[in-house]
Amino acid sequence: MGFLEVINVVKRFGANEVLRGISLSVEEHQVVCLIGPSGCGKSTLLRCINGLEEIQGGEIRLHGDRISGPGVDLNALRREVGIVFQSFNLFPHMTVLQNITLAPTRVLRMPEGEAQEKAMALLRRIGLEHKAQAYPDQLSGGQQQRVAIARALAMEPMLLLLDEITSALDPELVSEVLNLLRELAEEGMTMVLATHEMGFAREVAHKVCFLYGGVVHEEGPPEEIFKDPRSERTQQFLRSIIEAGRL
Repeated sequence: MGFLEVINVVKRFGANEVLRGISLSVEEHQVVCLIGPSGCGKSTLLRCINGLEEIQGGEIRLHGDRISGPGVDLNALRREVGIVFQSFNLFPHMTVLQNITLAPTRVLRMPEGEAQEKAMALLRRIGLEHKAQAYPDQLSGGQQQRVAIARALAMEPMLLLLDEITSALDPELVSEVLNLLRELAEEGMTMVLATHEMGFAREVAHKVCFLYGGVVHEEGPPEEIFKDPRSERTQQFLRSIIEAGRL
């Protein structure tokens, strides 16, 4: 039994079946990268794991406990499963420090002083201690995304989900975000990423899953998927990535 188990999950939006019985297993301390064309279900899968979308079939388990379907405590789930989006989603009217301390003080009932201390430690770690009193619109995209990751880490999640977090960034800002993810991977953070950054997936992931048509079409270690994919669909996808200069 994996740390995270996605078992035959079905997700529909009206008549459109986006996830068609998808199954996936993630071990603790693993980095799993989800790759595949736009619309293949990567983002929807992450949102289902975090309880942002209800599923219509199958189940999702974390540490053996069911985290999908009726009766799930979504607040408890989101204390354990953090998610970071491509659009940062920082509160524009709050400072960087306030953005990071909000959930720990409100949800975890952490004393303000302790939450601020932890937030400052996270800001030191991502090299943005000097921006604690700045507002999001005073930061670059790369800085905002690092703050969004720090905000998720402030809840001390067991699992971190990252949804195309570099796709809205200018190319020169991508590396500062990926370097932070590399550090987290080295420290053993369990992460599932939907990503177009194939070089990062090849270098950092323990497992790569190619999604196509709402199912995991092929999965394996990065060297296997990138060097010797078995499926014609995977080969086609990787050819298009190479032609676009992204691998």
